[in-house]
Formats: sequence, C-alpha cells, structure tokens
Amino acid sequence: MSDQISDRRAKLARLRTLGVEPYGGRFTGITSNAALRARGEQLNIEVGQVREEPAAQARAAGRVVLYRDIGSLIFMTIRDWTGEFQIGLSKKMLGDRAEVTAGLEQRPVRATGAEATASAADGGGADDGAAVAWKVAKLIDLGDFVGVDGRLGRTKTGELTLWADRFTILSKAVRPPPEKWHGLTDVEARYRRRYVDLFANPASRDVFIRRARIMDYMRGVLRERGFIEVDTPVLQPIYGGAAARPFQTHHNTLDMDLFLRISPELYLKRCLVGGLERVYEFARCFRNEGISPRHNPEFTMLELYQAYGDYHDMMDITEALIAGAARDVIGTLQVTFGGRTIDFTPPWPRRRYADLFATHVGFPLTDVAQARARARQLFEQKHLSVDERKADDEVVINALFEHYVEPHLVNPTFVVDYPAALCPLTRRDPADPSRALRFEVFASGMELGNAYSELNDPQVQHETFSRQLRGEEGETMAVMDEDYVEALEYGLPPAGGLGIGIDRLVMLLTGSGSIRDVILFPLQRPERTT
Repeated sequence: MSDQISDRRAKLARLRTLGVEPYGGRFTGITSNAALRARGEQLNIEVGQVREEPAAQARAAGRVVLYRDIGSLIFMTIRDWTGEFQIGLSKKMLGDRAEVTAGLEQRPVRATGAEATASAADGGGADDGAAVAWKVAKLIDLGDFVGVDGRLGRTKTGELTLWADRFTILSKAVRPPPEKWHGLTDVEARYRRRYVDLFANPASRDVFIRRARIMDYMRGVLRERGFIEVDTPVLQPIYGGAAARPFQTHHNTLDMDLFLRISPELYLKRCLVGGLERVYEFARCFRNEGISPRHNPEFTMLELYQAYGDYHDMMDITEALIAGAARDVIGTLQVTFGGRTIDFTPPWPRRRYADLFATHVGFPLTDVAQARARARQLFEQKHLSVDERKADDEVVINALFEHYVEPHLVNPTFVVDYPAALCPLTRRDPADPSRALRFEVFASGMELGNAYSELNDPQVQHETFSRQLRGEEGETMAVMDEDYVEALEYGLPPAGGLGIGIDRLVMLLTGSGSIRDVILFPLQRPERTT
C-alpha cells in the first residue's frame, strides 16, 4: 500500500510539472452515464463508427474504475451514481482535433510547464495541448476523477464509447481503491470507511439512494393527506415518549442538564394542542443502549400525529406509507428478507395481542403465575433478559410475547389492543380499561411501527406519569413532565399517533442484514492502532 501511495504521489508531482492542476474546479454540463448510454443506443451507432453530429457530442465525468493502456489507445471505464461508461482516448484523434487540451476549464496557474497548456486552451497550440492531454491520460490511476468531452461511437467489439476530444483530470486519488474493485469485504471496514464502501460497492450506494427515495415518497404521501413537516427539540430538559436510557449533556451558559431526545412524541402532541392538526417529523433519536443488527444508538423515526383520528386511521396511513414505498420505490410488494419472501400487499391482518399470546405461548396472558414460571425458566437458560423476580407482571408477559410470538409474524401484521399498563400515553378501551387502543406493526418478526389512540385526559395522564415514577408501569420516566400535563389542560383534540422506524424499514425493503447497512455512518468503537 505504501509503495502504491508513493507512486501516486509521484504522478501527482508530475501532473503539476506539466502545468496541470490535479484538483480541479467547476466542470458543468455533464451527461450522466445512464443518460449517455441511452443516447448512444438511440443513435444506432455501428460497430467501429464514431459519430460527428451534435447529438453524438457529450460531456461526461466520473471516477475511473477500469484502465487499459494498449499503446496508442487508452480505455477507461468511469463510474458515476447512475452506472458505468467507457471512455476512449486515441493519440491520433487527440492530435487531429485543434480544440483538444488537458485541463481546459482549469487554466494552469503554475509557472513550470504551464505555458504550453495555457496556449492550447486559448486555441493556439493544438499539438502541445494534445501532447499534454496524452501525458495526463498516461498518469491516471484507478480511483481518479476525470472529465471528458467527446463523441459517441462503438469500438470494434461493439462497446459504446465516448471518444475523447478533450480530457482533464478533476481529482487525483492518492490512496488506491480496494483490490480489483471487488469492494470492501471486511464488514467493519465498510462501516468505518463508508466513503470507500459507497464508491467500491455499488449495491451499498444503491441502498442509500433507495433510503432517500423511500423517505421522499413518504413525504409525498403525507403532504397529499394534509400533513406538514415540523422540527422539535433534539436537546430536551425532560426526556419522554418512550422507555429508554438517554444520553445526557450539560449546557454551560444556562447551567442545566439536557438530554438527547429518545422520542419527539410529547413535543409533536404539543403542536396539536396549538392547532397544528396534522404534523410529522423525520426525527433523529438517541438511546444510550446496546448495539445489535436491529439497534443503533442513533436512529431515525418518522412520527406523525393527526387530530380527530385514532389508531384505525394510523393503520390506514401505515399501509399507505410502507406498501406504497415497496411498490413505487422498490418496485414490488413481495420483498425477500432473510431468505423469506415478505408480502406487503394490503390490507394487512389485525390480530389481538391476547389471542396471539394464547396461541403461541400456550396459556392465556391472564395466567400470571404460569407466565412468571416460564419467564424464570427462560431467564435461567439465558433465553430471556427479563428477571421475573424483579419485573412487573406486564413486563414479564411482554417479554414472553417477544420471545414466542414475534418470530411468527412474518408478513406485515397489526398487533392490536396491548395491555394498558404497558402504554402510559395511550387511550384505554372504554369497554375494557385493561386494554390500550394501541397497535404495533411487525414484519419478518421485527417491529416496524407503533401507534396509539392518544390519551388526552390531563388527569389520567398525570396519574399514569405518577405511577411511572413509582415504578408501577412498564415504561418509566425520570421526572414528571408537568409542562406536558399543563399543555393537555389547554385541550388536546382526540388524535391518532404513529411512529415508524425508518432504519428498520429500509433494512427490510432493501434486504439488508443489519441496521448498520442502512445507516451511512453507524457508531463504531475507536479503531485500534496497535
């Protein structure tokens, strides 16, 4: 590696000696490689032909991923984010065309060797310019960025090629790319040097392009339904809206402790109190917890709230967002993930929490004694992280639900009517206060989203917060959020709320095996230097 870097640095110095700036500037009017290929196909170019008409003239730029020097001809394959295209340089063609120069848009500023290049750029030294261009082409390495003006043609083997009339180096890569462009195979290296992973592994880059398009699609769906996008605080004096351990920091000027948000929920619902009736946020959230294929300390949630709705409305929106993204962005409602085919075709089944528990655990969730005995056995076998001796009944039951039930939820499924004690921010079922009007949506055994009919009674909300502080609820808060309760006292309309884990959803829709495959720069341990 050090020898290769030394060789590249020597070429860098040689370029500057030639009067060519190896780190260029503006290069506009580029045709993407995909559009270039489409145009070439439309021209019906014959084998061995180079076309001269204006439609065959184009400008391209990209990173060099293949380089072949065969004497008087040089072929390069350049890659942009739409694909690859072949560039051809002929020493004879460069010499025959008066407008050719190296670094045409980057007028050299160095004294050494600059005069000939500058003269060619002004149209007064075509032979000198062609000679410099050819020398520059000979100094190109894999990973360099180059720009080309030329004419479309086909080689004798029939490959569409942009034959260069003008050629310039736009950026010299001092470090070589992964060996033979097979990409980074070391998983940790891919995450740690994502910038290399993105250009070396097109499939990785495609995941993040799809991620952006999924989020853009969701914004479009919500816009059509009358939602507006808002921003709520990332630094919060009181963390809430979920059960999680926060990251804590301190503001020096105000001399106060703050928390990175674990959820935007309580602030978004304050927006509803203020009269913003349909709001959403793509929120960066932070939880000071473990790292796994499904968890990262920093992640993205889509949260939305709709006044005068309930969790049935949220089911409709969930199907529209997720199934629509699968259809319109991925191109299919049947997605392969983990060796299984997931069918996102709506409508998705609704299954009651209690019914699923009885079916897969083998006894009703009301049998607390048997649930605790089963949990104790699984805990001792290290199959369950919840110690039944220290946990509340509902927490024990939910741990068994996660262990026994969730793996069976392969196709998208709404699990409805959770035990109310697990849901301190949720409206209770008027017919049975032990049930919360809540659902979670699962696919491939993984939770993708969570929704409520929102609790808007300030007195009940105060009571549930108080029980949390006493440790009587499954979800906990460090302090009472009196301001949120006061907001409810001004009046929160009946509402439905929904949260969707964007990272997990992108994992599922793109068939990625780990959440770190869909987060551009996931948190990593410091790299060891010894």
